[in-house]
Amino acid sequence: MADNWREQLRRGTLDLAVLLVIAPAPRYGLDILRHLEFTDLVLTEGTIYPLLARLEREGVLAGEWVEGEGPRARKYYSLTGRGRRRLADMRDEFRSVTTKIERLLEAADGDR
Repeated sequence: MADNWREQLRRGTLDLAVLLVIAPAPRYGLDILRHLEFTDLVLTEGTIYPLLARLEREGVLAGEWVEGEGPRARKYYSLTGRGRRRLADMRDEFRSVTTKIERLLEAADGDR
């Protein structure tokens, strides 16, 4: 049960994590994976590419193929206007929820 909860928590924050990585500058899939590794939020290519495709379909990301930076063309993703608004909403909501959970944790710790 604990593993299931951890996985749901992780999956619930993946969109936010990816948008945060892309927000400063366009990135391609493997670069996003490498950037997330330093946070120990390790994803596989089988997870990141479907997520990027979904966010692009939703109009949150724009993809652009760039030639000449490697042996193959790379698709760089950047936030759209809709993506910037979604990221702002997600940041606000994440902070709100984590603040409430922190209050509960502190209260629970005080009950010990």
